[in-house]
Amino acid sequence: MNALVLAAVLAANPTPITLEDARVRSRENTQALTAVLQASSAEQDVRVARSSLLPQVGFRAGASVNYVGPQRSYSIVPVPGGGFEQLPIDTPEATIPGISLGVSVSQLIYDRAVWARLEQSGAQLEATRGQALEQRDTSELEGIQRFFALFRTQATIQVLEANVRRSEQQLERAQALFQAGRVGKAEELSAQVNLGNDRIAVVTRQSQLATDQVRLVTWLAMPGAEAAVAVDPGVLNQPPAPAPSLDMALQEARSRRPLLRVLRQQLRAAELQESIARAGYLPRLSLSGNFQHAGPDPEIFFTRPDRQNSVSGGITLSWDLFNGFTTQAQTRRAQYQSRISELNLQQSERELEGAVRQAHEALMTQLAATELAEANRKAAADALTLAEERFNAGVSSTLEVRDAQLKLTQSELTLLENRIDVEIARFALMRAMGTLAPGEAK
Repeated sequence: MNALVLAAVLAANPTPITLEDARVRSRENTQALTAVLQASSAEQDVRVARSSLLPQVGFRAGASVNYVGPQRSYSIVPVPGGGFEQLPIDTPEATIPGISLGVSVSQLIYDRAVWARLEQSGAQLEATRGQALEQRDTSELEGIQRFFALFRTQATIQVLEANVRRSEQQLERAQALFQAGRVGKAEELSAQVNLGNDRIAVVTRQSQLATDQVRLVTWLAMPGAEAAVAVDPGVLNQPPAPAPSLDMALQEARSRRPLLRVLRQQLRAAELQESIARAGYLPRLSLSGNFQHAGPDPEIFFTRPDRQNSVSGGITLSWDLFNGFTTQAQTRRAQYQSRISELNLQQSERELEGAVRQAHEALMTQLAATELAEANRKAAADALTLAEERFNAGVSSTLEVRDAQLKLTQSELTLLENRIDVEIARFALMRAMGTLAPGEAK
């Protein structure tokens, strides 16, 4: 039976995935890349905001043709002896061409709102970058959890297969004792039923294995039909590392958690919105200049660049002295939004401290539970050894051995669950602290 299960797994030609692979690929999955692209888009918003401070240069060129039909007009002329009279003047039709080239330059000298918008776009960029880091950590933790879910199922199948082997050995012993006339046929049949139930437990786990494989590979942006196997990270063969102190965890979270960076930059952007609104009380100053070369005669236009030219320039001061209290209302609204951002930051800081404490307590609890589970497993293994010795001596039944066997299997599964939960809790604490990627500044 074990060979059949192993052959079914190998037939799928699974792709081995290490814990580090899962972490790296999770940081580059669809959700994480989307957040990075949003940060790149925010960089372009900064460029757009900066463009208003740079010279604005425009070029225009045009050609036109005006047709004027036959016209009659009157001209008032003096006549001999005094007085005036109107003389009709007839003009024939005419086609008048026109060609023009022009360059305009404008430069903003002072506008507080433009500078504030540039600062605000910078704060929003930093907030978006923080969101990208936050999403990257979220994606990485999800990848870690899915990796351990697959590894848990694989390890569970191995524990159940070990139980099958114990049941096979128990059936062989029962058959041998029955043939020796030391136990009845019921003991052999009972051992055979137990073996069948254990094999069923292994087979039914294969469905969960496929589910965990799909959840992991799709999260890592791999083809959904691709089979995968979680490479043993070695955590089951070594004692878990101790948890950091709560004070250190809180200190790391305050300085490294990307979420706080996001909220601080959002608060700064809200404060700069107040500056933008108050800019309505201040004047704006700008320079402008225009050059134009135009004329109705193409020959003169193209051969005499010293003619048909005009240059103009000026400085403009504009000041909204009264706009119906619009500036006052916009300033008040910006102040309210700034206060909202400040309250959100304060609340998030409190919630972050609570999340760190909760994650720290979860890790401590799992460490204690794992220690107890290890002691239970050792006791269950000793109990099974004793039950088998009694059965071989003919002083106990298959039922006693089966009970000890199930208790050992359950204690092994409990130890497995708690040991993996320790690692998941450890990474969850690192996520709350913002230290999943310690080599990168937050």
